[in-house]
Amino acid sequence: MKETLKALIDLLDLEQIENDIFRGRSPEDRQQRVFGGQVAGQALVAAGRTVPVNRPVHSLHAYFIRPGDPLVPIVYTVDRVRDGRSFTTRRVTAIQHGKAIFTLSASFQIVEDGPHHQAAMPAAPEPETLPHALERLTPLFGERVAAEFVNRRPFDVRHASPLTWEAAGDAELATPESTVWLKVDGELPDDPLLHVCLMTYASDMTLLDTVLLNHGLAWGDKRTMGASLDHAMWFHRPFRADDWLLYYQDTPFAGGARGLARGQVFTRSGELVVSVMQEGLVRVSDS
Repeated sequence: MKETLKALIDLLDLEQIENDIFRGRSPEDRQQRVFGGQVAGQALVAAGRTVPVNRPVHSLHAYFIRPGDPLVPIVYTVDRVRDGRSFTTRRVTAIQHGKAIFTLSASFQIVEDGPHHQAAMPAAPEPETLPHALERLTPLFGERVAAEFVNRRPFDVRHASPLTWEAAGDAELATPESTVWLKVDGELPDDPLLHVCLMTYASDMTLLDTVLLNHGLAWGDKRTMGASLDHAMWFHRPFRADDWLLYYQDTPFAGGARGLARGQVFTRSGELVVSVMQEGLVRVSDS
Protein backbone atom coordinates (compact mmCIF):
# COMPACT_ATOMS: atom_id res chain seq x y z
CA MET A 1 0.00 0.00 0.00
CA LYS A 2 1.31 3.43 -0.98
CA GLU A 3 2.32 5.56 2.01
CA THR A 4 -0.02 8.35 0.92
CA LEU A 5 -2.94 5.90 0.97
CA LYS A 6 -2.02 4.79 4.49
CA ALA A 7 -1.91 8.45 5.49
CA LEU A 8 -5.36 9.09 3.98
CA ILE A 9 -6.86 6.09 5.79
CA ASP A 10 -5.37 7.45 9.01
CA LEU A 11 -6.99 10.84 8.30
CA LEU A 12 -10.36 9.13 7.91
CA ASP A 13 -9.94 7.26 11.21
CA LEU A 14 -11.44 10.02 13.33
CA GLU A 15 -10.88 10.33 17.06
CA GLN A 16 -14.10 10.07 19.07
CA ILE A 17 -13.95 12.65 21.86
CA GLU A 18 -17.55 12.42 23.11
CA ASN A 19 -20.88 10.85 22.13
CA ASP A 20 -21.50 12.01 18.54
CA ILE A 21 -18.45 14.31 18.57
CA PHE A 22 -15.35 13.44 16.55
CA ARG A 23 -12.04 15.11 15.79
CA GLY A 24 -10.10 14.99 12.54
CA ARG A 25 -6.85 16.47 11.28
CA SER A 26 -5.31 17.46 7.96
CA PRO A 27 -2.08 16.35 6.25
CA GLU A 28 0.97 18.01 7.76
CA ASP A 29 2.15 19.20 4.36
CA ARG A 30 -1.10 21.02 3.59
CA GLN A 31 -0.42 24.75 3.89
CA GLN A 32 -3.31 26.71 2.34
CA ARG A 33 -6.77 25.30 2.98
CA VAL A 34 -8.29 21.92 3.72
CA PHE A 35 -9.10 19.90 0.59
CA GLY A 36 -12.88 19.68 0.17
CA GLY A 37 -12.86 15.94 -0.43
CA GLN A 38 -11.08 15.44 2.88
CA VAL A 39 -13.64 17.29 5.00
CA ALA A 40 -16.52 15.60 3.13
CA GLY A 41 -14.99 12.16 3.63
CA GLN A 42 -14.31 12.79 7.31
CA ALA A 43 -17.84 14.11 7.86
CA LEU A 44 -19.27 10.97 6.26
CA VAL A 45 -17.10 8.84 8.55
CA ALA A 46 -18.50 10.71 11.56
CA ALA A 47 -22.07 10.18 10.37
CA GLY A 48 -21.50 6.53 9.49
CA ARG A 49 -20.08 5.69 12.90
CA THR A 50 -23.43 6.55 14.49
CA VAL A 51 -25.44 4.29 12.15
CA PRO A 52 -25.88 0.47 12.24
CA VAL A 53 -23.62 -1.31 9.76
CA ASN A 54 -26.62 -2.91 8.03
CA ARG A 55 -27.73 0.54 6.80
CA PRO A 56 -25.32 1.75 4.10
CA VAL A 57 -25.30 5.37 3.02
CA HIS A 58 -27.35 6.08 -0.12
CA SER A 59 -27.01 9.87 -0.41
CA LEU A 60 -25.29 12.93 0.96
CA HIS A 61 -25.74 16.66 0.44
CA ALA A 62 -23.11 19.09 1.65
CA TYR A 63 -22.18 22.78 1.68
CA PHE A 64 -18.70 24.25 1.95
CA ILE A 65 -19.15 27.34 4.13
CA ARG A 66 -15.65 28.59 4.98
CA PRO A 67 -12.14 27.57 3.97
CA GLY A 68 -10.74 24.98 6.37
CA ASP A 69 -7.54 25.73 8.28
CA PRO A 70 -5.17 22.77 7.77
CA LEU A 71 -3.08 23.73 10.81
CA VAL A 72 -5.75 23.03 13.44
CA PRO A 73 -8.03 20.03 14.08
CA ILE A 74 -11.58 19.87 12.75
CA VAL A 75 -14.37 18.98 15.18
CA TYR A 76 -17.34 17.07 13.72
CA THR A 77 -20.63 17.11 15.62
CA VAL A 78 -23.32 14.63 14.59
CA ASP A 79 -27.04 15.33 14.97
CA ARG A 80 -29.14 12.15 14.99
CA VAL A 81 -32.02 13.61 13.02
CA ARG A 82 -34.00 10.41 12.50
CA ASP A 83 -33.84 6.68 13.12
CA GLY A 84 -36.72 5.16 11.20
CA ARG A 85 -37.66 1.60 10.32
CA SER A 86 -35.95 1.80 6.92
CA PHE A 87 -34.03 5.07 6.83
CA THR A 88 -31.60 6.84 9.12
CA THR A 89 -30.74 10.53 8.73
CA ARG A 90 -27.69 12.31 10.13
CA ARG A 91 -26.57 15.93 10.00
CA VAL A 92 -22.89 16.71 10.54
CA THR A 93 -21.30 20.10 11.19
CA ALA A 94 -17.56 20.60 10.85
CA ILE A 95 -16.24 23.30 13.19
CA GLN A 96 -12.98 25.25 13.39
CA HIS A 97 -12.21 28.34 15.46
CA GLY A 98 -15.74 28.16 16.87
CA LYS A 99 -17.42 28.49 13.45
CA ALA A 100 -18.99 26.04 11.01
CA ILE A 101 -16.85 25.47 7.93
CA PHE A 102 -18.91 22.65 6.38
CA THR A 103 -22.26 20.92 6.81
CA LEU A 104 -23.38 17.53 5.56
CA SER A 105 -26.69 15.70 5.60
CA ALA A 106 -26.55 11.98 4.89
CA SER A 107 -29.25 9.34 4.55
CA PHE A 108 -28.75 5.63 5.22
CA GLN A 109 -31.12 2.81 4.27
CA ILE A 110 -31.55 -0.88 4.92
CA VAL A 111 -30.92 -3.01 1.83
CA GLU A 112 -34.17 -3.50 -0.11
CA ASP A 113 -35.28 -4.83 -3.51
CA GLY A 114 -37.12 -2.78 -6.13
CA PRO A 115 -37.35 -1.84 -9.83
CA HIS A 116 -34.00 -1.39 -11.53
CA HIS A 117 -32.56 0.57 -14.45
CA GLN A 118 -29.40 2.57 -15.06
CA ALA A 119 -27.64 4.79 -17.57
CA ALA A 120 -25.28 3.06 -19.96
CA MET A 121 -21.56 3.23 -19.30
CA PRO A 122 -19.82 5.47 -21.86
CA ALA A 123 -17.13 3.98 -24.06
CA ALA A 124 -13.62 4.46 -22.73
CA PRO A 125 -10.17 2.93 -23.26
CA GLU A 126 -9.08 0.33 -20.73
CA PRO A 127 -7.16 1.96 -17.86
CA GLU A 128 -4.02 -0.09 -18.48
CA THR A 129 -3.78 1.36 -21.99
CA LEU A 130 -3.69 4.94 -20.70
CA PRO A 131 -0.51 6.69 -19.61
CA HIS A 132 0.24 7.11 -15.92
CA ALA A 133 -0.35 10.60 -14.56
CA LEU A 134 3.40 11.12 -14.27
CA GLU A 135 3.78 10.65 -18.03
CA ARG A 136 1.07 13.25 -18.74
CA LEU A 137 2.32 15.83 -16.25
CA THR A 138 6.07 15.66 -16.83
CA PRO A 139 6.02 17.43 -20.24
CA LEU A 140 3.87 20.19 -18.70
CA PHE A 141 5.65 20.83 -15.40
CA GLY A 142 8.93 18.98 -15.45
CA GLU A 143 9.87 15.71 -13.80
CA ARG A 144 10.39 17.00 -10.25
CA VAL A 145 7.11 18.93 -9.96
CA ALA A 146 5.14 16.17 -11.67
CA ALA A 147 6.60 13.52 -9.36
CA GLU A 148 5.79 15.60 -6.26
CA PHE A 149 2.19 16.05 -7.43
CA VAL A 150 1.67 12.36 -8.22
CA ASN A 151 3.37 11.12 -5.06
CA ARG A 152 1.06 13.22 -2.87
CA ARG A 153 -2.03 11.55 -4.37
CA PRO A 154 -3.23 8.29 -2.80
CA PHE A 155 -5.06 7.45 -6.06
CA ASP A 156 -3.92 6.16 -9.41
CA VAL A 157 -5.71 8.56 -11.79
CA ARG A 158 -5.59 8.02 -15.56
CA HIS A 159 -7.25 10.51 -17.89
CA ALA A 160 -8.91 9.37 -21.11
CA SER A 161 -9.56 13.03 -21.98
CA PRO A 162 -7.39 16.16 -22.04
CA LEU A 163 -5.99 17.62 -18.83
CA THR A 164 -7.00 21.19 -18.03
CA TRP A 165 -3.35 22.27 -18.35
CA GLU A 166 -3.20 20.72 -21.83
CA ALA A 167 -6.42 22.43 -22.97
CA ALA A 168 -5.23 25.76 -21.56
CA GLY A 169 -2.50 25.70 -24.19
CA ASP A 170 -4.64 24.36 -27.05
CA ALA A 171 -8.18 25.70 -27.53
CA GLU A 172 -9.09 22.73 -29.76
CA LEU A 173 -8.80 20.43 -26.73
CA ALA A 174 -11.48 22.30 -24.75
CA THR A 175 -14.46 20.02 -24.08
CA PRO A 176 -17.46 19.91 -21.70
CA GLU A 177 -16.75 16.26 -20.87
CA SER A 178 -14.03 14.48 -18.94
CA THR A 179 -13.42 10.76 -18.52
CA VAL A 180 -11.10 9.45 -15.82
CA TRP A 181 -10.21 5.99 -14.51
CA LEU A 182 -9.23 5.94 -10.85
CA LYS A 183 -8.59 3.62 -7.91
CA VAL A 184 -6.72 3.84 -4.65
CA ASP A 185 -3.06 2.94 -4.90
CA GLY A 186 -3.19 -0.26 -2.83
CA GLU A 187 -5.50 -2.93 -1.40
CA LEU A 188 -8.18 -2.04 1.14
CA PRO A 189 -9.93 -3.98 3.92
CA ASP A 190 -13.55 -5.07 3.43
CA ASP A 191 -15.11 -2.06 5.15
CA PRO A 192 -17.96 -0.64 3.00
CA LEU A 193 -17.94 2.69 4.83
CA LEU A 194 -14.23 3.14 4.10
CA HIS A 195 -14.78 2.54 0.37
CA VAL A 196 -17.60 5.10 0.08
CA CYS A 197 -15.65 7.66 2.13
CA LEU A 198 -12.62 7.23 -0.12
CA MET A 199 -14.83 7.72 -3.19
CA THR A 200 -16.28 10.82 -1.53
CA TYR A 201 -12.72 12.12 -1.19
CA ALA A 202 -11.86 11.25 -4.80
CA SER A 203 -15.06 12.70 -6.26
CA ASP A 204 -13.82 16.22 -5.49
CA MET A 205 -10.42 15.80 -7.16
CA THR A 206 -11.39 16.28 -10.81
CA LEU A 207 -15.08 17.23 -10.96
CA LEU A 208 -14.81 21.03 -11.02
CA ASP A 209 -11.91 20.70 -13.47
CA THR A 210 -14.54 19.81 -16.07
CA VAL A 211 -15.90 23.36 -15.95
CA LEU A 212 -12.41 24.75 -16.55
CA LEU A 213 -11.71 22.24 -19.30
CA ASN A 214 -14.68 23.55 -21.27
CA HIS A 215 -13.21 27.08 -21.28
CA GLY A 216 -9.51 26.39 -21.72
CA LEU A 217 -8.80 27.39 -18.12
CA ALA A 218 -6.67 25.70 -15.48
CA TRP A 219 -5.88 26.03 -11.80
CA GLY A 220 -2.54 27.76 -11.47
CA ASP A 221 -2.83 29.68 -14.74
CA LYS A 222 -2.56 32.93 -12.69
CA ARG A 223 -6.01 34.13 -13.71
CA THR A 224 -8.40 31.42 -12.51
CA MET A 225 -9.48 30.90 -8.93
CA GLY A 226 -12.28 28.81 -7.49
CA ALA A 227 -13.62 26.66 -4.71
CA SER A 228 -16.26 24.02 -4.13
CA LEU A 229 -19.58 25.48 -2.97
CA ASP A 230 -21.71 22.38 -2.52
CA HIS A 231 -21.51 18.66 -3.20
CA ALA A 232 -24.09 15.91 -3.56
CA MET A 233 -23.63 12.17 -4.02
CA TRP A 234 -25.94 9.20 -4.47
CA PHE A 235 -24.55 5.72 -3.77
CA HIS A 236 -26.47 3.18 -5.84
CA ARG A 237 -24.62 -0.10 -5.27
CA PRO A 238 -21.69 -1.43 -3.27
CA PHE A 239 -18.28 -1.06 -4.93
CA ARG A 240 -14.59 -1.25 -4.11
CA ALA A 241 -12.38 1.83 -4.25
CA ASP A 242 -9.34 -0.40 -4.85
CA ASP A 243 -10.78 -1.62 -8.19
CA TRP A 244 -10.75 0.54 -11.32
CA LEU A 245 -13.72 2.92 -11.47
CA LEU A 246 -14.66 5.03 -14.50
CA TYR A 247 -15.54 8.60 -13.49
CA TYR A 248 -17.45 10.22 -16.36
CA GLN A 249 -17.96 13.97 -15.82
CA ASP A 250 -19.62 16.76 -17.74
CA THR A 251 -20.69 20.36 -17.20
CA PRO A 252 -24.23 21.43 -18.20
CA PHE A 253 -23.90 25.10 -17.15
CA ALA A 254 -21.56 27.89 -16.07
CA GLY A 255 -22.47 31.50 -15.30
CA GLY A 256 -22.54 34.08 -12.54
CA ALA A 257 -19.00 33.10 -11.49
CA ARG A 258 -20.27 29.59 -10.77
CA GLY A 259 -19.97 26.32 -12.66
CA LEU A 260 -22.04 23.16 -12.37
CA ALA A 261 -20.49 19.73 -12.90
CA ARG A 262 -21.96 16.26 -12.65
CA GLY A 263 -20.40 12.84 -12.60
CA GLN A 264 -21.24 9.17 -12.93
CA VAL A 265 -19.05 6.43 -11.51
CA PHE A 266 -19.08 2.99 -13.14
CA THR A 267 -17.38 -0.26 -12.25
CA ARG A 268 -15.26 -1.88 -14.91
CA SER A 269 -18.14 -4.28 -15.65
CA GLY A 270 -20.45 -1.33 -16.44
CA GLU A 271 -22.48 -1.01 -13.24
CA LEU A 272 -23.42 2.55 -12.28
CA VAL A 273 -22.47 2.79 -8.59
CA VAL A 274 -22.33 6.52 -7.76
CA SER A 275 -23.80 9.76 -9.12
CA VAL A 276 -22.30 13.15 -8.21
CA MET A 277 -23.24 16.83 -8.59
CA GLN A 278 -21.19 19.85 -7.59
CA GLU A 279 -21.40 23.60 -7.99
CA GLY A 280 -18.21 25.57 -7.65
CA LEU A 281 -17.03 29.13 -7.61
CA VAL A 282 -15.06 29.98 -10.78
CA ARG A 283 -13.66 33.49 -11.08
CA VAL A 284 -11.43 34.60 -13.95
CA SER A 285 -9.41 37.82 -13.88
CA ASP A 286 -8.65 39.89 -16.97
CA SER A 287 -4.90 39.82 -16.38
